Amino acid sequence: MSAQTTVLVVDDLPDNIHLVSDILKRDYRVLATTNGQQAIDILAEQDVDVILLDVMMPGMNGFEVCQSIKQDQRLANIPVVFLTALEDQDDIRKGLELGAYYYLTKPVKPSHLQAVVAAAIESFSSIKSLHKESKNLQSCITLLQQAQFDFRTLKEARNLGTFVAKAFPEPEKSVLGLTELLVNAVEHGNLGITYQDKSELTEQGLWEQEVERRLQLDEYRHRKASLTIEQDEQGIRALISDQGAGFDWQPYLNIDLTRIFDTHGRGIAMAKGLSFDLVEFLGNGSQVQVTVFKKPVQQS
Repeated sequence: MSAQTTVLVVDDLPDNIHLVSDILKRDYRVLATTNGQQAIDILAEQDVDVILLDVMMPGMNGFEVCQSIKQDQRLANIPVVFLTALEDQDDIRKGLELGAYYYLTKPVKPSHLQAVVAAAIESFSSIKSLHKESKNLQSCITLLQQAQFDFRTLKEARNLGTFVAKAFPEPEKSVLGLTELLVNAVEHGNLGITYQDKSELTEQGLWEQEVERRLQLDEYRHRKASLTIEQDEQGIRALISDQGAGFDWQPYLNIDLTRIFDTHGRGIAMAKGLSFDLVEFLGNGSQVQVTVFKKPVQQS
């Protein structure tokens, strides 16, 4: 991990800051503060890739800090991970509704914290990639009427998500859900990695290695997933298809608080709630179509 990848830890208890910093400082540059307003001030001056935020702090509490971040266009895409002793379901729901990337409760296992931070940084990296692309490319891809892409690997899925998101009206929103669904098509669809498999592999830090191993097996190495994108006067649609056996997708359409502490499993709900107007799984779940409708022009 790059030494420039920065984590901001916000907690009013110095002991908690030291504990989290010790877990993360080998892989990341760690900044810290015990004050919510100071966190806002740091974000105004420093580039930060993920924020670990306590809720119960004097003065400006964590929920207020998160709300302030999400209302600031310059900061809104930085992933916020709540790391707090509050574990009431209403508190968890409030944190997620404010736009938090994740909600962890103390005490947290080091491997769990490392996995969530790594996933948040990967998500933010996709968003930053959008801003590095030229504006000319975005103006061209919005002219696209129909196209199809095939992909096999996680890298291809992520690159494709970043590229195709530019065709949508709000690329920063669409890239999150699009990339999650493309990655799902590789790992869960074509490679048959189950939800439980991924939980165990992520906990052990072996998920991407297992994906690469399966990509080389005779059973899977000829499988490809595809993305078809088209737009018309009604809106823009993307259809993602894989060659797997399908799955029961309905439990994943909404955030399930019984799985909220898992390190994954929220991608479909994020796509439905944050990225697209419509998410529809077809048949046995090996195809998913997402839609963003064109908004009517307001008459002045």
